[in-house]
Amino acid sequence: MDIQFLGGAREIGRSAILVDDSLLLDFGMVTDTPPQFPVQTPTPDAVVVSHGHLDHVGTIPSLLSGDARPSIHWTPPTYELTLTLARDTLKLHGGSYNCPFTETDLKRVTQVSKTHAYRDSFEAAGYDVTFYNAGHIPGSAHVLVDDGETQLLYTGDFHTDDQRLVSGTTARPDADIVICESTYSDVEHADRSVVEERFAESVETTLWEGGTVVVPAFAIGRTQEMMLICDAYDIPCYVDGMGQRVTEMLQQYPEFVRDADAFQRAKSHARFVTGRNGQRKRITEQKAAIITTSGMLSGGPAMTYIPEIRANPTNKIAMTGYQVEGTPGRDLLETGSADIDGRTLPISAQVEQYDFSAHADRDGLRTFLAGYEDARILVNHGDRCEAFAAALREDGLDAAAPALGDRLEW
Repeated sequence: MDIQFLGGAREIGRSAILVDDSLLLDFGMVTDTPPQFPVQTPTPDAVVVSHGHLDHVGTIPSLLSGDARPSIHWTPPTYELTLTLARDTLKLHGGSYNCPFTETDLKRVTQVSKTHAYRDSFEAAGYDVTFYNAGHIPGSAHVLVDDGETQLLYTGDFHTDDQRLVSGTTARPDADIVICESTYSDVEHADRSVVEERFAESVETTLWEGGTVVVPAFAIGRTQEMMLICDAYDIPCYVDGMGQRVTEMLQQYPEFVRDADAFQRAKSHARFVTGRNGQRKRITEQKAAIITTSGMLSGGPAMTYIPEIRANPTNKIAMTGYQVEGTPGRDLLETGSADIDGRTLPISAQVEQYDFSAHADRDGLRTFLAGYEDARILVNHGDRCEAFAAALREDGLDAAAPALGDRLEW
């Protein structure tokens, strides 16, 4: 088995792994300025996709820009999320030379798409492939690829602990090679219940004092997780941005969420924002939590809410995700001000950060890999891949951290 790393090696973003020049696992992008794409655009016979986040699916439609028509395999939510993200990319960058695909390419995706449930094996490019629940977001999958002699497990992004939205992964299929993500290989997450309680208590205190809480959240996964938490603690909340569309879509696939009834209750509890007739400005004057994109304050309705609530120290901004260096969200945490729509605004409102990560931490990664002592471990999707591979070798595992462009043979 020949494995080539076209993206995601010793970095987070643009995940892309090519197996025997015929099967492509993921094809993502880095939403930087300018955006970054995999180092090569191959012509595979088939594509298998782990989950619907931009760094894993953002460049998928470009694979259909020429004459090639590879089949694309994913779970139903991953298919829907990819279309949603691609349409958003076209809306934002469709007229830009940085956009790697067109509306026509996106339509072709729908023509070659094949969806699969967890644990239902299927054929792709001559391989036997099986999806297993990865516990990251709805529809996220570990991908097991079997050529009859070698079994390759591509973990995708995964979490070993339960979230309110999805259950943690329990799958440990046999494998000879494991390509393992390492996003939080040097981090130990606090207990999720403790983080939830700290968040809820903080928000409730602000609302009791007459303030408003803006909760920037990623549209896919994080928005829905925060909705579930707000419902569980009876916190009044609004939901704005792309997270609304994602929530509506996920309701169509109850088998891919942990508790479909709780999800329905959370949606009924939340109030969706239309943005018409000055609604957003009125909402900022109410005592409620406002869950809104963008999670890093780089766009979306957050650009309306933050300027409105920033001057009152009773108000609060509760960051719920990792803030990439150079983003307004990161600047806000480090400097107390943020560049919002071209203006550097000082923020008097309280700013807090909470770790609601959907990735396994150091202990979770080690626990997962403990089942693969006899396998070859290839560490990717992290900014400390080499250090984590070295730590695994110290524990007796056969581990390495391939570099971008590396081609390995088994």
